[in-house]
Amino acid sequence: MTDDLIYTERISSARTQLLFIALTVLFGVLAAWRVKAARASRLARVFLFFAAFFLFYVLNYRTLVIRLTPAALKLKFGLFTWTVSLDNVASRGHDELPASQRLGGAGIHFMMVRQRYRVSFNFLEYPRVVIALKRKAGPVRDVSFSTRQPDGVLELIPTVLAAKRTVNHADIERQVRH
Repeated sequence: MTDDLIYTERISSARTQLLFIALTVLFGVLAAWRVKAARASRLARVFLFFAAFFLFYVLNYRTLVIRLTPAALKLKFGLFTWTVSLDNVASRGHDELPASQRLGGAGIHFMMVRQRYRVSFNFLEYPRVVIALKRKAGPVRDVSFSTRQPDGVLELIPTVLAAKRTVNHADIERQVRH
Protein backbone atom coordinates (compact mmCIF):
# COMPACT_ATOMS: atom_id res chain seq x y z
CA MET A 1 0.00 0.00 0.00
CA THR A 2 1.18 3.53 -0.72
CA ASP A 3 -1.39 5.42 1.37
CA ASP A 4 1.07 5.79 4.25
CA LEU A 5 4.04 6.51 2.00
CA ILE A 6 5.82 9.71 3.05
CA TYR A 7 8.81 9.66 0.71
CA THR A 8 9.99 7.52 -2.17
CA GLU A 9 12.98 7.76 -4.45
CA ARG A 10 14.35 5.58 -7.23
CA ILE A 11 17.97 6.10 -8.21
CA SER A 12 20.15 4.41 -10.77
CA SER A 13 23.47 4.96 -12.47
CA ALA A 14 23.98 4.72 -16.23
CA ARG A 15 27.76 4.59 -15.74
CA THR A 16 27.57 1.71 -13.30
CA GLN A 17 25.05 -0.12 -15.49
CA LEU A 18 27.31 0.26 -18.54
CA LEU A 19 30.30 -1.01 -16.56
CA PHE A 20 28.43 -4.15 -15.47
CA ILE A 21 27.13 -4.74 -19.00
CA ALA A 22 30.65 -4.37 -20.42
CA LEU A 23 32.05 -6.82 -17.86
CA THR A 24 29.26 -9.30 -18.61
CA VAL A 25 29.96 -9.12 -22.34
CA LEU A 26 33.74 -9.28 -21.85
CA PHE A 27 33.60 -12.42 -19.72
CA GLY A 28 30.94 -13.94 -21.98
CA VAL A 29 33.15 -13.42 -25.03
CA LEU A 30 36.19 -14.80 -23.18
CA ALA A 31 34.19 -17.88 -22.11
CA ALA A 32 32.99 -18.45 -25.69
CA TRP A 33 36.55 -18.04 -26.98
CA ARG A 34 37.90 -20.59 -24.50
CA VAL A 35 35.10 -23.07 -25.25
CA LYS A 36 35.78 -22.75 -28.99
CA ALA A 37 39.55 -23.05 -28.52
CA ALA A 38 39.69 -25.83 -25.92
CA ARG A 39 36.16 -27.05 -25.31
CA ALA A 40 34.96 -26.81 -21.71
CA SER A 41 38.25 -25.93 -20.05
CA ARG A 42 38.57 -24.81 -16.45
CA LEU A 43 39.34 -21.26 -17.62
CA ALA A 44 36.16 -21.25 -19.73
CA ARG A 45 34.15 -22.16 -16.63
CA VAL A 46 35.82 -19.34 -14.66
CA PHE A 47 35.00 -16.84 -17.42
CA LEU A 48 31.43 -18.15 -17.60
CA PHE A 49 31.09 -17.79 -13.81
CA PHE A 50 32.19 -14.13 -14.01
CA ALA A 51 29.86 -13.47 -16.95
CA ALA A 52 26.94 -14.84 -14.89
CA PHE A 53 28.11 -12.92 -11.81
CA PHE A 54 28.12 -9.59 -13.65
CA LEU A 55 24.84 -10.39 -15.40
CA PHE A 56 23.33 -10.75 -11.92
CA TYR A 57 24.76 -7.30 -11.08
CA VAL A 58 23.29 -5.85 -14.29
CA LEU A 59 19.84 -7.13 -13.34
CA ASN A 60 19.86 -6.77 -9.56
CA TYR A 61 21.72 -3.51 -8.93
CA ARG A 62 20.03 -1.43 -11.61
CA THR A 63 17.81 0.64 -9.29
CA LEU A 64 17.84 1.48 -5.60
CA VAL A 65 14.37 2.15 -4.22
CA ILE A 66 14.03 4.15 -1.01
CA ARG A 67 10.66 4.20 0.76
CA LEU A 68 9.86 6.05 3.98
CA THR A 69 6.62 5.35 5.85
CA PRO A 70 5.58 6.35 9.37
CA ALA A 71 6.83 2.96 10.58
CA ALA A 72 10.02 2.28 8.65
CA LEU A 73 12.65 3.13 6.09
CA LYS A 74 12.85 0.46 3.40
CA LEU A 75 15.79 0.09 1.00
CA LYS A 76 15.44 -2.25 -1.97
CA PHE A 77 18.09 -3.26 -4.47
CA GLY A 78 16.58 -5.91 -6.77
CA LEU A 79 16.10 -9.10 -4.75
CA PHE A 80 17.47 -7.62 -1.54
CA THR A 81 15.53 -5.47 0.92
CA TRP A 82 16.61 -3.90 4.21
CA THR A 83 14.04 -2.39 6.56
CA VAL A 84 14.88 -0.03 9.42
CA SER A 85 12.12 0.51 11.94
CA LEU A 86 11.99 4.22 12.72
CA ASP A 87 11.70 3.29 16.40
CA ASN A 88 15.22 1.86 16.07
CA VAL A 89 16.86 5.09 14.80
CA ALA A 90 19.37 6.45 17.30
CA SER A 91 20.81 9.18 15.06
CA ARG A 92 21.25 10.12 11.44
CA GLY A 93 23.62 12.22 9.37
CA HIS A 94 25.60 12.63 6.19
CA ASP A 95 27.86 9.67 5.42
CA GLU A 96 31.31 11.20 5.09
CA LEU A 97 33.62 8.29 4.35
CA PRO A 98 37.19 8.82 3.19
CA ALA A 99 37.83 7.61 -0.36
CA SER A 100 39.90 4.71 1.01
CA GLN A 101 36.80 3.27 2.70
CA ARG A 102 34.38 3.62 -0.21
CA LEU A 103 33.75 0.24 -1.73
CA GLY A 104 32.95 -0.65 -5.33
CA GLY A 105 30.23 0.89 -7.48
CA ALA A 106 26.62 -0.06 -7.10
CA GLY A 107 25.58 -2.67 -4.66
CA ILE A 108 25.21 -3.69 -1.09
CA HIS A 109 28.40 -3.65 0.91
CA PHE A 110 29.18 -4.64 4.49
CA MET A 111 32.10 -2.91 6.21
CA MET A 112 33.57 -1.72 9.48
CA VAL A 113 33.52 2.06 9.96
CA ARG A 114 34.81 3.54 13.20
CA GLN A 115 34.48 0.22 15.03
CA ARG A 116 30.83 -0.16 13.90
CA TYR A 117 29.59 -2.75 11.40
CA ARG A 118 27.67 -1.11 8.55
CA VAL A 119 25.55 -2.14 5.59
CA SER A 120 25.65 0.27 2.67
CA PHE A 121 23.24 0.44 -0.27
CA ASN A 122 25.03 2.67 -2.71
CA PHE A 123 26.02 4.16 -6.02
CA LEU A 124 29.33 6.01 -5.89
CA GLU A 125 28.20 9.15 -7.70
CA TYR A 126 25.46 10.07 -5.21
CA PRO A 127 25.81 11.41 -1.67
CA ARG A 128 24.90 9.05 1.17
CA VAL A 129 23.25 9.29 4.54
CA VAL A 130 23.92 7.03 7.50
CA ILE A 131 21.53 5.92 10.22
CA ALA A 132 22.84 4.64 13.53
CA LEU A 133 20.63 1.97 15.08
CA LYS A 134 19.61 1.82 18.74
CA ARG A 135 19.51 -1.98 18.59
CA LYS A 136 21.73 -3.98 16.26
CA ALA A 137 20.19 -5.83 13.33
CA GLY A 138 22.32 -8.95 13.58
CA PRO A 139 25.85 -7.54 13.64
CA VAL A 140 24.81 -4.34 11.79
CA ARG A 141 24.87 -1.13 13.83
CA ASP A 142 24.65 1.44 10.99
CA VAL A 143 22.82 1.59 7.66
CA SER A 144 23.91 3.95 4.89
CA PHE A 145 22.40 4.57 1.49
CA SER A 146 22.76 6.80 -1.54
CA THR A 147 20.16 9.46 -2.23
CA ARG A 148 19.79 12.51 -4.43
CA GLN A 149 18.12 14.32 -1.53
CA PRO A 150 20.29 13.71 1.56
CA ASP A 151 19.16 16.84 3.43
CA GLY A 152 15.50 16.16 2.69
CA VAL A 153 15.71 12.55 3.87
CA LEU A 154 17.60 13.57 7.02
CA GLU A 155 14.95 16.20 7.84
CA LEU A 156 12.03 13.83 7.20
CA ILE A 157 13.05 11.15 9.69
CA PRO A 158 12.71 13.25 12.90
CA THR A 159 9.61 14.93 11.46
CA VAL A 160 7.97 11.53 10.95
CA LEU A 161 9.02 10.40 14.44
CA ALA A 162 7.64 13.58 16.03
CA ALA A 163 4.36 13.24 14.12
CA LYS A 164 4.15 9.59 15.15
CA ARG A 165 4.62 10.51 18.84
CA THR A 166 1.95 13.23 18.56
CA VAL A 167 -0.50 10.78 16.98
CA ASN A 168 0.26 8.16 19.66
CA HIS A 169 -0.33 10.72 22.45
CA ALA A 170 -3.62 11.77 20.84
CA ASP A 171 -4.71 8.11 20.61
CA ILE A 172 -3.86 7.55 24.28
CA GLU A 173 -5.79 10.66 25.33
CA ARG A 174 -8.79 9.52 23.29
CA GLN A 175 -8.70 6.08 24.89
CA VAL A 176 -8.43 7.55 28.41
CA ARG A 177 -11.51 9.71 27.86
CA HIS A 178 -13.61 6.72 26.77
